[in-house]
Amino acid sequence: MDLGTSADKHPDKPALIFADRDVTVTYRELDERSSRLVHAFRAWGLRPGDGIAVVLTNEQHFFDFYWAAMRSGLYFTPVNWHLSTEEMEYVLDDCDARVLVANVRFAGQLVPAISRLTKIEQRISVGGQMDGFTPYDEAVHGFPTTRPGDEREGAAMLYSSGTTGRPKGVRPPLPLDPVGTGAATMTVFAFQMFFGLDENDRYLSPGPLYHAAPLQFTALQHRIGATAVVMEKFDPEKALAAIERHRVTSSQWVPTHFVRLLKLPDDVKRRHDVSSLKVAIHAAAPCPIPIKKAMIDWWGPKIVEYYAGTEGGGTLVKSDEWLTHQGSVGKHWAGGKVWILDENGNEVPQGTDGGVYFEAPEDPKARFRYHKDEAKTASTYVGRLFTLGDVGHIDPDGYLYLTDRKSHMIISGGVNIYPQEVENCLAAHPRIDDVAVIGVPNEDMGEEVKAVVQLAPGVEPGAELERELIAYVREHIAHYKAPRSIDFVTALPRLENGKIYKRVLRDQYWSGRGARLV
Repeated sequence: MDLGTSADKHPDKPALIFADRDVTVTYRELDERSSRLVHAFRAWGLRPGDGIAVVLTNEQHFFDFYWAAMRSGLYFTPVNWHLSTEEMEYVLDDCDARVLVANVRFAGQLVPAISRLTKIEQRISVGGQMDGFTPYDEAVHGFPTTRPGDEREGAAMLYSSGTTGRPKGVRPPLPLDPVGTGAATMTVFAFQMFFGLDENDRYLSPGPLYHAAPLQFTALQHRIGATAVVMEKFDPEKALAAIERHRVTSSQWVPTHFVRLLKLPDDVKRRHDVSSLKVAIHAAAPCPIPIKKAMIDWWGPKIVEYYAGTEGGGTLVKSDEWLTHQGSVGKHWAGGKVWILDENGNEVPQGTDGGVYFEAPEDPKARFRYHKDEAKTASTYVGRLFTLGDVGHIDPDGYLYLTDRKSHMIISGGVNIYPQEVENCLAAHPRIDDVAVIGVPNEDMGEEVKAVVQLAPGVEPGAELERELIAYVREHIAHYKAPRSIDFVTALPRLENGKIYKRVLRDQYWSGRGARLV
């Protein structure tokens, strides 16, 4: 089923409900708005394979542009609006977009860069006037709302978070045949099967739509004719209220959402009825075992975790499996094989850590590539296997356990230390709200382990607490993995997709050094 089919079948059904503003967009409205934009794109000379970029919040017009791109064979790049002018300019130039759409609230970041973004031919503002931009209503005035013929499936070209370097655009191939927007039918059916979704669902999206999972899962609801309830910004109590009010049946989360939900007072948690939920999906970052156990205790065996990237791949684990394989991210979600390889591309013995790889399509033309970075693309593949850059191992039952990202590894005195294990240990400490572990310079060892900690409200930092936390780690895992020192901060640079912006942390300690981890 595609957007047009959903609009034919459910014209007056809400495609989108914006929980924070009581705004509803029906399937008829979404179909007409995106159809008008398709006619505009064609009039402006856009052809399949061209791209548009949007700098928009979780707002009602976001999916007008998404679906217009999907129906026009275009690449759609949503830009993280938290970026600085320089970072935003890099993405907008790198993605080769011919159309830029932006909310007026981001004028301060965008207007200074406009004169340098010479590839952009059309600039559309949402929410009012902005220098150098044409307001949305004015830009599409006169174009029909009739459904365009000869539709062709487009694709999202998303950028990595850039937590360890410049973000990279993941450019999937467009469908090889110029078919309409039902082209992703098999993918849609697969997701419905994995997560038990159907047209009667109400799906809650609490994350920013510029990230892959919130975007793709919300779009999936439109393909199957369900309703997506979108939060403008995550708030734990408002999320519970939205589940109750809209009788939400499915939802998507990251571990930091779970942490904040669990920290709500017990009376607040009891106040909201979440019994309508049948599945709560989570991904994007590793979830500490105590956090996930607490969520299963609260919501029941509805928690489903998957591991995948914008590039592809995928494992899946449901609550009952996870409880007997705690810490695992599951098995290959399509019944295939997850490969664990050493540095030379050889498969390692069961239980041994190595690079995590998945099979890519046989046809090289059907494989993703990193936009304008053939070296990184080549380094990602071993034959027809590709990696997301993670390290892990397989247990005797075939379940995958992630150790950490390869780029996060600390090498201290020639010994490999993976920060994730230390972070998971510290995350369970009652005085800690959030934690990141990084390698910092050490004249003798090359690097040493440092923890950067955000304390729970009301907890005071100090040397005594630092000693207590280091001793806590040494009590639970190998001594050599314990931090040598701990710095206390008021807030960690954690992205809304749950990932720590470790490059920002590392730069504070490696500035001026000849070498550092990247």
